[in-house]
Amino acid sequence: MSTIPEALLPSNYVGFDTITSQIEHRLLKRGFQFNIMVVGHSGLGKSTLINTLFSSHLIDPATGEDISKQPITKTTEMKVSSHTLIEDRVRLNINIIDTPGFGDNINNNKVWEPIVKYIKEQYSQYLRKELTAQRDRYIPDTRVHAILYFLQPNGKGLTALDVATLKRLTEIANVIPVIAKADTLTIDERTKFKKIIQSEFEKYNFRIYPYDSDDLTEDELVLNKSIRSVIPFAVVGSEKEIEVNGETFRGRKSRWGAINVEDINQCDFVYLREYLIRTHLQDLIETTSFVHYEGFRSRQLIALKENANNRASSQMGGNQPYQR
Repeated sequence: MSTIPEALLPSNYVGFDTITSQIEHRLLKRGFQFNIMVVGHSGLGKSTLINTLFSSHLIDPATGEDISKQPITKTTEMKVSSHTLIEDRVRLNINIIDTPGFGDNINNNKVWEPIVKYIKEQYSQYLRKELTAQRDRYIPDTRVHAILYFLQPNGKGLTALDVATLKRLTEIANVIPVIAKADTLTIDERTKFKKIIQSEFEKYNFRIYPYDSDDLTEDELVLNKSIRSVIPFAVVGSEKEIEVNGETFRGRKSRWGAINVEDINQCDFVYLREYLIRTHLQDLIETTSFVHYEGFRSRQLIALKENANNRASSQMGGNQPYQR
């Protein structure tokens, strides 16, 4: 049985403590890739929330079109727009995958299938590039790292479409549920609605991100627990700055008053941004790779091996000499 050698302190400065800055330099030079999908009915403010989260006008809320000059690529019924954001030397290459028309038909039977197909296609493409004899040093990553799933603020709970879609998406990707346009609910209505949704998540045994694992520290486990108590995030998005009583903030005015999207007493936008971008962005990327993609990869390789064995067995059987 191997034992872990005792850690030693060099008697003089060696310099291997600079490895973190070396890694940082390479990562900054290459940039980071983050792919986020938005799923929900039309009119729930998906584009506005994305623009609010990244403080950039990336998607036009009226049309859902990419307002940059970069081209839009389409896979099945998905709409993908690509952007590069730079903040304090960190370059974030972001793909926003929209799902136009989701749930807007009278018959929404199997409307989730193009979404599931798209996610699995990205895993399949990545696996094919990984298995090539001369693969790229850095394989372009189009795998979906996070899905923002928008729930209608109906105050009643999950719809049959929500249940059917979440059942499938939570098995293959990191799903983050949000209550859209939360300002249409009172604080009490929002609290009751959250409790209903949380109980339904447990009832249907949905695997909602974040996940706990043995390698997490006690602080990380506590953080995840606190996040789960807030999910689904009751959010309001706005790119406009308004002024109320001399104070300027991002928000919306209505005949009932004004809402500040960054006021934690009015909505959960700040909690969502903190969670999605400031504390768990790298974990979302790693979980996609080490959990969801790894599960897909192992299933595909096992299937390939079984198919190869079956072919070999049938060929051997076909070469058997005829016996009377």
